[in-house]
Amino acid sequence: MENTTPKRQQLTGTIVSDKMDKTVVVKVDVKKRHPKYHKNYTSSSRYKAHDEENVYHTGDKVVIESIRPKSKDKKFAVIKKV
Repeated sequence: MENTTPKRQQLTGTIVSDKMDKTVVVKVDVKKRHPKYHKNYTSSSRYKAHDEENVYHTGDKVVIESIRPKSKDKKFAVIKKV
């Protein structure tokens, strides 16, 4: 039996808040196209991500990756700065 690890979801976004301890809020923008009217629009989502050493700050562009949940809202971790 093979031991394959599932591919983890990675998203790129901008940090909008770093006021919590070991946690940052990342805003991820996704460009979409309307199915009927064919107009492009931007949809954004905010994710809480784990930052163990508190090294990332507001305004940084970062890559976040899905992880095993650390709390009720934290299901992502900051991987690197872009």
